[in-house]
Amino acid sequence: MEFDWHSEAITRATPVTPHYKNTQNVRRFMLEHCGPRFKFDRPFMAWIRNGVPKTLGDVVDEWQRRHSEPTP
Repeated sequence: MEFDWHSEAITRATPVTPHYKNTQNVRRFMLEHCGPRFKFDRPFMAWIRNGVPKTLGDVVDEWQRRHSEPTP
């Protein structure tokens, strides 16, 4: 049975499947873990769906890496 991105519980261990969708459920999860500045952009969405196995924890970590403040 395919994962329902609209309604199933999402954790950092949830695998990104070939049928991944940027749903409101995913957006809520990302906002919870990345904060109010979180938003999807095209390059990030392309990275999520690039075919390399990853989890939603990896997605959170990558967004945080891309949006971290550089240290002086």
